[in-house]
Amino acid sequence: MAGFEYIIKDAKGARIEGTLKAASMDEAIDKLTKEGSTIISVKSTAEGAFKGKLSLFDKLMLTLYKLRTGVGLKTLVFFTRQLSTMFSAGLTIEKSISNLEREEKSKKFRKVLIKLSNDIRKGFSLSEAMEQHPGVFNALYVSLVKAGEVSGTLHTVLDELSTYLEKIDDTRRKVWSALSYPIFVLIFVAFVVWGLFVYIIPMFASVYESFHADLPGPTLVAISISNVIRHNIFYTLLVLVALFFSFFLFYLSDKGRFIVDSLLLKLPVIGSMLKNSIMSKFSRTFSILMAAGVPIMETMELVENVAQNAVVETAIRKARVMVKEGYTVAGAFKRTQVFPSTLLQLISTGEETGDMDKLLGKAAEFFEKLVDSVIDRLTSLIEPILIILMAGFVGSVIIIIYLPIFKLGLAISSGMK
Repeated sequence: MAGFEYIIKDAKGARIEGTLKAASMDEAIDKLTKEGSTIISVKSTAEGAFKGKLSLFDKLMLTLYKLRTGVGLKTLVFFTRQLSTMFSAGLTIEKSISNLEREEKSKKFRKVLIKLSNDIRKGFSLSEAMEQHPGVFNALYVSLVKAGEVSGTLHTVLDELSTYLEKIDDTRRKVWSALSYPIFVLIFVAFVVWGLFVYIIPMFASVYESFHADLPGPTLVAISISNVIRHNIFYTLLVLVALFFSFFLFYLSDKGRFIVDSLLLKLPVIGSMLKNSIMSKFSRTFSILMAAGVPIMETMELVENVAQNAVVETAIRKARVMVKEGYTVAGAFKRTQVFPSTLLQLISTGEETGDMDKLLGKAAEFFEKLVDSVIDRLTSLIEPILIILMAGFVGSVIIIIYLPIFKLGLAISSGMK
């Protein structure tokens, strides 16, 4: 006998969620319909929750596939909002997608829309057609569309989904705006240091060599590094590319990703911003899935997939196991010791009152405000700090270059005395 998770509405319209044992999916549906209930969703408990881990090669291929076939979040936000508006206005899904296909400027996304339109004409549902394009429509997107189709509220789900994606895009844009300046400064410093070692230091080295000067240790080290870089530019670039690719592969591994994500969350100020951003996305995703009637186990699995941080994903995975064993959702999340107390209190209250989706929506707004406040603080602090660090690093290199001149000046001045 297999296990099946279900969501139904009873004769009074009350939403009921649970599990049952049956020999097949058909038998499970028969058992539920005999009770006079309206089925919203039925899914095997063996599906999705505990899938096998992908190998490193599979992860690499999946990443490359998503890079090759994926579209920007802004494109997806615009498509979802337009589809929601057209469908709510009374157009069929097929007609709505055909209209959007003619107006789409991105060749890559236009091909996806053409394929969606053709699949729907063949009899596929919208969610089934979208499942064929995992690089564009992730599991969360497809699951919400499927929940809307099953419950007959697709227009509402599409509207909520477009609002959700807009808020995620807004939060992501705020985080990147805060990080763009330090990234730019680091790249600028890298070019300055490259210029110093490739062009400036060799000029001084030739002058010192012509005078047969006795150079101090730091200057000799700088000249040696400069010679290695200048005479091995190709190999230097190759080493940098190899280091970047090695880090990329290390990050793709489960252990490597966990280590890097743990360190990111522990960074001063930036770690706080990232964690609040993750909690905002977690709360918003959980809220919209619950409102759409997605089962709690599937909801937790989908939320894990959108967390995009190995520490939080591991915590959600552990909590999912605990909920399956009988813990409350709030109790399971609390035992992971990863989620903030404010969020846990709202989840606990939501479980007691049955308004978890609404309270999680409020939690998302709360964490979005925290992200805004951290970004404001970060932009005021990071500029002077980076300027000091950049000046200190570049200034140190220049001082090392000029050390022999300083020594020569001191020797001349002491000789004149």
